[in-house]
Amino acid sequence: MATMAMLVRRAASSRNAIAFLRRCSSSSSSSSLVVGRDYSHKATTLLRAPDLDSDLKLPSFLRDSRRGFAKGKKSRDDSGGLADVSPPVDIGPSVKATATSQMEAAIDALSRDLTKLRTGRASPGMLDHIVVETGGLKMPLSHLALVSVLDPKTLSINPYDPDTVKELEKAIVSSPLGLNPKLDGQRLIASIPPLTKEHVQAMCKIVTKSSEVVKQSIRRARQKALDTVKKGASGLPKDEVKRLEKEVEELTKKFVKSAEDMCKSKENEITTQA
Repeated sequence: MATMAMLVRRAASSRNAIAFLRRCSSSSSSSSLVVGRDYSHKATTLLRAPDLDSDLKLPSFLRDSRRGFAKGKKSRDDSGGLADVSPPVDIGPSVKATATSQMEAAIDALSRDLTKLRTGRASPGMLDHIVVETGGLKMPLSHLALVSVLDPKTLSINPYDPDTVKELEKAIVSSPLGLNPKLDGQRLIASIPPLTKEHVQAMCKIVTKSSEVVKQSIRRARQKALDTVKKGASGLPKDEVKRLEKEVEELTKKFVKSAEDMCKSKENEITTQA
């Protein structure tokens, strides 16, 4: 009986020992896992800490760029976010200068056309448009002779070369002015005949047509200027664009009025001297 009791105690002791070992093993494993997690967390913290500190020391635009590359994205520079902004070019002076030049050319052409129209008063410029053919060449009369006014109804044509007097006479007679110059020594004398009613009406119609032609030329110059302003508007403030357009409009009105005044003056000259 004593031997049996001793065996039972040993068996119980063995079971307790095994259970104890199992509890210890489980506790050790759990502790190992906790330690592992803590160690991993600490290691991660230690590894990340320098990066965070270095990020804080960097300028903001470098941190943004660094993070963008880390995520596989383009930086602001690469994506065009930071564009090279240059100051807009002031096209105003160029536009106005070009428009003014074109409008002045139209006014000059009108002046030459009006000068060709004969009125009842003698004017040295009324022969400037006549072209003379001499020696196989065609030249303006003003290059071959000096034209002067003897009185309000008489012109004197003095050739630089007396041998060209016949060619000068032929050219004047062939012109639409209706003049019949007479030879007076080495010069020509041309009397200005009075204007007929039909001639006055015809001259006034020509003046009106010339006025419309020059206005169209001025408006074409205006449109070209506005088109240039429109093309360059993308680089200019809206206020600047409006200011340029207004200045072009004012320039157009100025030259149109100048053309109208010239034509009205010519009509008055024709009608009063008829």
